[in-house]
Amino acid sequence: MPDLFDTAAAQEPPAPGGPRPLADRLRPKRLAEVIGQGHLLGEGGALRVMLDAGAPGSLILWGPPGVGKTTIARLLAAETDLHFHQISAIFTGVPELRKVFEAAKLRHGNGRGTLLFVDEIHRFNKAQQDGFLPHMEDGTILLVGATTENPSFELNAALLSRAQVLVLNRLDEPALEKLLARAEVEIGRDLPLDDGARAALIEMADGDGRALLNLVEQVAAWKVDSIDRKALSDRLSRRAAQYDKSGDAHYNLISALHKSVRGSDPDAALYWFARMLEGGEDPRYLARRITRMSVEDIGLADPQAQRLCLDAWATYERLGSPEGELAIANALIYLALAPKSNAAYTAYKSARRAAKDTGSHPPPKHILNAPTRLMKEQGYGTGYDYDHDAEDAFSGQNYFPDGMERPQFYAPVERGHERELLKRVEYFAGLRRKRQGGAGD
Repeated sequence: MPDLFDTAAAQEPPAPGGPRPLADRLRPKRLAEVIGQGHLLGEGGALRVMLDAGAPGSLILWGPPGVGKTTIARLLAAETDLHFHQISAIFTGVPELRKVFEAAKLRHGNGRGTLLFVDEIHRFNKAQQDGFLPHMEDGTILLVGATTENPSFELNAALLSRAQVLVLNRLDEPALEKLLARAEVEIGRDLPLDDGARAALIEMADGDGRALLNLVEQVAAWKVDSIDRKALSDRLSRRAAQYDKSGDAHYNLISALHKSVRGSDPDAALYWFARMLEGGEDPRYLARRITRMSVEDIGLADPQAQRLCLDAWATYERLGSPEGELAIANALIYLALAPKSNAAYTAYKSARRAAKDTGSHPPPKHILNAPTRLMKEQGYGTGYDYDHDAEDAFSGQNYFPDGMERPQFYAPVERGHERELLKRVEYFAGLRRKRQGGAGD
């Protein structure tokens, strides 16, 4: 077995004669044959433009599994006449990286460049990522990294500044259908699927070309004349949805859930809620997040929303799974249909910014307590108007630091309960102007 870092072995195709998986047999021979990434490889696409200009740079290929990241890297090396070398961040440590860099330096000295393809590059730590930088800068390697995670979060800024991030798309239904047709040509016959079963097979692949070809191999081995959707589902286990509770998909789905609630779409909210549950998300995390939605996006437009979320959370703790999730779903629907306001959230953030900017200003002396004679002599509490003794129980005094221009943080909207709060804000603003001598009238 050749060493993982043997540069010659890394370039050679698999030995002929042995069985080869369908995915390997169908690997494209040219970039133009890659399916589903026309936005990068078609006319005007970022990668096509780089190749046509004859100046490809280091790249980070970001996309879900099974969309062609490795294939694109391999074909890019072929089209630019670079030596292709592949490593995986999962199995590679610093000693192995040194060997790779030394081999690339020798090759560079002999007049040939190296395209170093690093699969799962986000799994390298900061020090390992930094190790690529000098070799990228002096031209020893052209780095092509592949990741399923958001590079903004997982890769160093220094590395990102030296590479262009290209986003690969999940394979859509037409792309998977095209791949399925290629597979049938390769195996020499059509699969015994009716229209419903064919559609179901593509659904099971869930945007992953490699998964589709693995399913095709299973179906092709069956000795049957025709299969419908139900028979296919009985024979094949549906592929588990791509979801990592600590990865990029986690943040993408919770973002989709939050924005569906904010957008008052209960059906979309339920869909993303279900997607996260099916992926194994902890319902307690979802209960916490929807409680946050209630205070951020609904706030005082419907004060009951927060209480309902807390009750749903408590109900889940009492019932457990799977019954408890329904209580959270009830709260989720309520939030989606509730009147929306971020006025309190915006007011809170504005107040925090103002407090940061004016943090050294003391309160005005008239609202300070004076428990000692010295404090009274200093004027603490002097001139304070007790609001309950004032007309309408409202004195209109200033409660901001002396010399600070009065801001307005809270601006209620005319929706839900905040419509009534807006009336109160305006009422007290009018009284304040009247108590302070008509200023602003």
